[in-house]
Amino acid sequence: MPGDLPQIASSFGLQIDGIILLIWWLAFGWAFLCEIVLLYAIIAFRKRDGVRASWMPATKRKALAWIFVPVGLVFVCDIYIDVVSTKVWDEVKIEVPAHDLLVKITARQFAWDFTYAGEDGVLGTDDDFQSVSEFHVPKDAVVRYQLESKDVIHSFFVRELRLKQDALPGRSWPGWFTPTVEGTYEIACTEICGASHTVMRGELIVHSAESWLAWSRDLVGQQAQLAQGSEN
Repeated sequence: MPGDLPQIASSFGLQIDGIILLIWWLAFGWAFLCEIVLLYAIIAFRKRDGVRASWMPATKRKALAWIFVPVGLVFVCDIYIDVVSTKVWDEVKIEVPAHDLLVKITARQFAWDFTYAGEDGVLGTDDDFQSVSEFHVPKDAVVRYQLESKDVIHSFFVRELRLKQDALPGRSWPGWFTPTVEGTYEIACTEICGASHTVMRGELIVHSAESWLAWSRDLVGQQAQLAQGSEN
């Protein structure tokens, strides 16, 4: 039902919900219309005394219209959904804005690893820092991610972001989102990935800009201390 959709916490969530509601209302409208026609047929063509049943082959235009008119209307609805969806697809997948934060998301049985680009803004350098099962991002920042898998097919899903993307071994999938509401949201794997699939969960934590900066500096400091301790 339309009222059951969860909170929107991303910049493109409203557009995604618009497609969901469009499909819902079209499907509901067709179901309602079909029930009305069925009810009419039950009443109008019920068994009555003095009225004989007759064989009516579907060869005349009037009979064929009952098939081709609904098919044509459904086709028009499908084309309309495609036109509306294409605009949203372009916004989410094609027209990627300049990012404020670059992150590599690595799925593995049965956890999520997050590697953040450091001050140089490039992944795979010495100033990268990492977190496990907790994805920390600043509110209203454009977050660009690269989604990868270490082992099997996984699927990264945050319902409040209206974001879902499969992760395939050997592939790196780019994507982005802008979180708009501070809070903590569940990250779920929505692809059966093994015996412990149901426990493969994480948290997306959306901070204020100041809070995220303090968190990242603290994490970088902790990891620097650990690296120094291991060297000693």
